[in-house]
Amino acid sequence: MSAPSVQVQVFGVKKSAATRAAERFFKERKVKIHFVDLKERPIARGELARFVQKFGVNALLDTTGRAYEQSNLAYLRTTEEGVIARMIETPELLVMPLVRSGKHLSVGEDPDGWKAMLEG
Repeated sequence: MSAPSVQVQVFGVKKSAATRAAERFFKERKVKIHFVDLKERPIARGELARFVQKFGVNALLDTTGRAYEQSNLAYLRTTEEGVIARMIETPELLVMPLVRSGKHLSVGEDPDGWKAMLEG
């Protein structure tokens, strides 16, 4: 599979430096990007479930961010489903960006994972 035929979906927010890094990485390699701004359109539960299934909820949760601190998730007793619902509601709780190309997934700033997507 040649790189130009690869398409990636980038889930993130415009003000996220890591999201912009992902966009730049793929644009420099002339890869078609479908950007989903999570501020405008929440991630679909099924889409988020793919990332949860591969990486687990904790890997997707940005525990260093202000949104996490303000959400009190560290102190709440909640189910994985409850955390997922909050992630959909408050995208800033997610490690940005979530990137998908076919069955390949990556979380956060992951140039090695992005390169693997291009290699098929």
